[in-house]
Amino acid sequence: MSVEDDILTVARERLLIEARAVTALADAIDDTLIVTASMILACRGKLFIGGSGTSGTVARRMAHILSVTGTPALAFSPMDALHGSSGAILDSDLVLLISKGGASDEVIQVARIAQRRGAKVIALTGSHETPLAQLADHSVIVSVPAEAEIGGIVATGITIAQSAWGDALAEVLMRGRGYTWSEFMTTHPAGAVGKLDDLPANPQRLAVPVEGAL
Repeated sequence: MSVEDDILTVARERLLIEARAVTALADAIDDTLIVTASMILACRGKLFIGGSGTSGTVARRMAHILSVTGTPALAFSPMDALHGSSGAILDSDLVLLISKGGASDEVIQVARIAQRRGAKVIALTGSHETPLAQLADHSVIVSVPAEAEIGGIVATGITIAQSAWGDALAEVLMRGRGYTWSEFMTTHPAGAVGKLDDLPANPQRLAVPVEGAL
């Protein structure tokens, strides 16, 4: 076996391990996603999405995908929030915090601040037993096996799984709102997408329950 074969073997195995982790998520996903969608559709304020480190990267991507598909969302930094920007959170808002371990000090502090200001908190974390999940008004579990992380340490597979979960939520919300491709184009006029003339059929609408208006 050549050096090139060794390199490609490692690369392919990493891809397969992470692909299996996302495939397993399809079986693990449950009605906590439905509750999340219900809370977001009921929210009459802003949807903030935050996390630290790689979770912050996921938060920024998720906020973008949600906004693109008809659910306005703002990404924010929990650490910056502790330096005053948490003042933007009001009692009509919803705060989604992403943290695999659910124990990052700044994330916990922001969750408490948000709740004191009257906002609801959703935790996207690795277990219902994490400190963040215990504190949150609603918790969602996304986890991957240790081998999905490089060395069992680097947050690789988990960020892909969290992002995939966010994509699933985005489509549910898009269909729940009846958001059309014509509406989509009004906020996405740039790039190759903005030049499309032949748009796909609008997604079939879903009857997503809307409960507990915020």
